[in-house]
Amino acid sequence: MENPYILMIAALVVLAIVDLIVGVSNDAVNFLNSAIGSKVIPIKTIFIIASLGVFVGAATSSGMMEVARKGIFNPEMFSFQNIMYIFMAVMITDILLLDIFNSFGMPTSTTVSIVFELLGAAVAMAFIRISVNPNETAEAIWSYINYKTAAKIIFGILLSVVVAFSVGAIVQFISRLVYSFQYDNKRIIANILFGGFALTSITYFIFFKGLKGTAFYGDIKHMLEGKTVQILAIGFVFWTAISFILIKFLKVNVLKLIIGIGTFSIALAFSGNDLVNFIGVPIGAWNAYGFYMESGQAADQFMMGILAEKVPSNTLLLLAAGFIMVLTIWFSKKAREVIKTGVDLSRQGDGDEKFEPTAASRIAVRTAMGINVFLNFFIPKNTQQWINSRFEKPVVVLPKSKTYELPAFDTVRASVNLVIAGILISIGTSYHLPLSTTYVTFMVAMGTSLADRAWGRESAVYRVAGVLSVIGGWFATAITAFTAAAIALYLINLGGIYSVGILLTVVAILLSRSSIKFAKKQKEVKKQRIIDKNELISINGVIEESSNHISEVIRRVNKLYTNVAKDLASHDLNKLKKNDKQISKLNDEVEKLKDEVFYFIKSLDDTSEKASRFYILILDYLQDISQSISYISKSSYKHVNNNHKNLKKSQIAELKDIDTDLDKMLTKIERIFNEKTFDNLGSILQDKNGLLNRVTDSIEKQVNRIRKEKTETSPKNTKLFFGILLETKDLLTAIMNLLEVYQEFNLSIKNAKTEEF
Repeated sequence: MENPYILMIAALVVLAIVDLIVGVSNDAVNFLNSAIGSKVIPIKTIFIIASLGVFVGAATSSGMMEVARKGIFNPEMFSFQNIMYIFMAVMITDILLLDIFNSFGMPTSTTVSIVFELLGAAVAMAFIRISVNPNETAEAIWSYINYKTAAKIIFGILLSVVVAFSVGAIVQFISRLVYSFQYDNKRIIANILFGGFALTSITYFIFFKGLKGTAFYGDIKHMLEGKTVQILAIGFVFWTAISFILIKFLKVNVLKLIIGIGTFSIALAFSGNDLVNFIGVPIGAWNAYGFYMESGQAADQFMMGILAEKVPSNTLLLLAAGFIMVLTIWFSKKAREVIKTGVDLSRQGDGDEKFEPTAASRIAVRTAMGINVFLNFFIPKNTQQWINSRFEKPVVVLPKSKTYELPAFDTVRASVNLVIAGILISIGTSYHLPLSTTYVTFMVAMGTSLADRAWGRESAVYRVAGVLSVIGGWFATAITAFTAAAIALYLINLGGIYSVGILLTVVAILLSRSSIKFAKKQKEVKKQRIIDKNELISINGVIEESSNHISEVIRRVNKLYTNVAKDLASHDLNKLKKNDKQISKLNDEVEKLKDEVFYFIKSLDDTSEKASRFYILILDYLQDISQSISYISKSSYKHVNNNHKNLKKSQIAELKDIDTDLDKMLTKIERIFNEKTFDNLGSILQDKNGLLNRVTDSIEKQVNRIRKEKTETSPKNTKLFFGILLETKDLLTAIMNLLEVYQEFNLSIKNAKTEEF
């Protein structure tokens, strides 16, 4: 192909658009969490504010674009062909990596991903060049890589994690001591001073961050630089006066104003700081292509030292990128999933926990408790009592049907999150470091959560596990980004444009597969009816909720039992393994229902308290059912996985007969609970002994085979067959017990309604 690089440029444009979408889906957590979690501003207003911030940030982000071209490697050491291969490898890797994190709802750093992808691809290409140059050794790698800048960037990113968490915790602790949880009743002076400080820091960042990216900054640079203290002092006086007027005379909630402006500032910071992560590489490639076309030299001979010079950015391209980012904020479902993770981990109080405890989280919590006990020896009792009084939460009296309106955390914490994150990001940006806004905003939020005692004894082990999982994911991002980009670069260098085509096809397939799986997952979440702890539940609600659970569990158990019988007959290990995964998923969902019992009982209205015992029994029987089918599946999978002999034809035939009868019964039960025709439960209960007797007969037949038939010589087969039959009896017993409880409850409700009339 005469000029394959124009095709690469076209591919990079498409990749840039996709990268903007997957990148913003991940990073929306940075600037939306505080406002959404506090619920002080309507969601649509939050999106409008964030959209404006993104547009302004996009228009002023040109200064950071230099990082992609010369921040990680020395472009003069690479040819145009090398640079194009590096940029292609980086973009392909970045899209796949970020999409994986988005699908799991885990916030990661787009800055870390792009830095380590550039580093990995550049190192791989450098070693390729060194390997074909007899005059260079491995030590020459340092002349290819801008290691000082790279080390500075990496150190800044890692330092930001510790600093953000520590500063967030300290400032939130002090803020809570000042405000307590009764901040509405505080003296006006506290709000005025806090408003002055917060608005000064936020607007300073907005003003100077915005100006530094504009063309006319050089004309006023001499008026601003070196006068930071004076400007901040004037700003503090001005905004304190404004806060006084707003609070005293206009009765404005200054914290709400801080959250609104803070959301704008973080959105601006994200766009201005992180836009380089999404389009810096494609713009760098476009610039390189322009220089290459002007040079008239061969692609593998034209060295790219010109990229080290400052190249003006195209404002229209930046605004177009900003427009795509705004659309993603409004419409990305994966962004909602990532936001939910951040809000849940910083939520005040208990509730659904996404992460399971780990050994590390348990050790961390025990260590923190030990340190707390130790420190209490040195703090006077009176001081401890005063501090504890500042953290006493007010009792909010709301109707049960309105408790969904309660925020995840209050406006004090939301304000601190935004102010501290904005200040830290502005410091990093002022030094032209591609600071990770994800790391800063997330760790500030976690620090303020810890200081605010949001992680109580009921939730700490889960929250810490979540934080450690996210941080672990960050390290995985760096390692994976470096390695994957290096591998992609090697493959592209090996096959040229053909390798690029193959890798792009792989990207398209994997992204499509990821989208389908995510849509399927979202659909399953909608179908899965787990108790909403904020919903007011009546007797009818109990019946509706429980019948839906029973219908769903019975349907899945029926399908799973049939699969086991069929796959065991064919000795299909892969299908048995897949079946076992589905059963584990069912067990987790039933366990989650039991975790929600506390909220279920609290949500009952005053006329349906007797439903508590009924619902607890129903969940207990559902758990027995899921455990029985789980044992049947696991023992079957283990038998086949260990390469034991197939079951005898007579055993398989008996299992299939049992499955046929069980299928008929479970189908009837599912229909009854779907249609809410509970009067028909009696007919099934009357026939319950028929299937139980069939199972008992199979047990007796197997005993006779062992005693009388010489061909019955496999103890493993006997163990498996007896295990399946006995667990099937337990399964049937649990189902019948569940039906009896439901029939009894249904009759009591009907009798109660009759007595009312």
